[in-house]
Amino acid sequence: MISFGPVPSRRLGKSLGVNNIPGEKKCTYSCIYCQVGVTKHYLSARESFYDPSVIFNEVNHHLEKLSVNDKPDYLTFVANGEPTLDINLGKSIIELKKLNIPIAVITNASLLYDPQVCSDLMQADWISVKIDTGSESIWKKLNRPLHNISFEAYLKGLDVFSKSFKGFLASETMLVRGVNDSTEDLNETTELIQSVAPSTAYILIPTRPPALSSVEPPSETVINEAYQIFSEKGIKCKLILGFEGTDTGFTGNAIDDIINICTVHPIREDTMLELLKKNNTDVFVLESLLFDGKIKKVSYNSKLFYIRQFRDDYFSKKK
Repeated sequence: MISFGPVPSRRLGKSLGVNNIPGEKKCTYSCIYCQVGVTKHYLSARESFYDPSVIFNEVNHHLEKLSVNDKPDYLTFVANGEPTLDINLGKSIIELKKLNIPIAVITNASLLYDPQVCSDLMQADWISVKIDTGSESIWKKLNRPLHNISFEAYLKGLDVFSKSFKGFLASETMLVRGVNDSTEDLNETTELIQSVAPSTAYILIPTRPPALSSVEPPSETVINEAYQIFSEKGIKCKLILGFEGTDTGFTGNAIDDIINICTVHPIREDTMLELLKKNNTDVFVLESLLFDGKIKKVSYNSKLFYIRQFRDDYFSKKK
């Protein structure tokens, strides 16, 4: 369950995901909009999860299974939690560079105050940092950080890293209706993004099932206002608002593909049917995974999605 996809990415083209956090989600945050769900295992201290050689071998083996048309544009560390919690992240990036495919890391930026985290990320080619707000109170409400991570440390980490990183730096701002989408909020967020000076600032809205069912995307008027505010401040920004498409890579093993992808990336129903077709299998496989409690079906914005379900969660629901 280390690598998955590739999945279509609105930022990176074909992205082969690298999930360097084993088991259930482990994160410094529990964002209300997180597509992986609520954080049950908060962490801020880095740990060793996989040996870098294991990650290299798994990714290399996955690549060998892919067709020529599915070769990825990026190998992307996008974990079941926060990828920088992996103390071997830098070594794993160096190992994967042997494959001559650019390396991306999508991080919530909460640990950038740690010099070793910054050093590890310097090895990558493309980094995205989360900047949802410039307000400490909204940060706590929206991202729900672990108690020992301070907003001051988060800001300091962003500043230091952005001035040192030589690759492509992007920022991501997830807008949630009624939380960080007022004109005042948007201006405050824009000021922080200006100080970080990313090459591109992405504005996103929730499109997959969020951790809290109350989470909703802003109105089209607010989204347009956000784009205008970013642009007027001289920030190169792009909107990521829609579905990325059904063109997911496959390995020939439908069960592994489904579980590995939906552990990190909820699979929309049309994408799931296409994935089954590519793997030359039928809905019986899907029904078996649902029956066994390995995945579950949820609805969001009138669309059906399949997401990973871990056993303890499954049995607790059966009581």
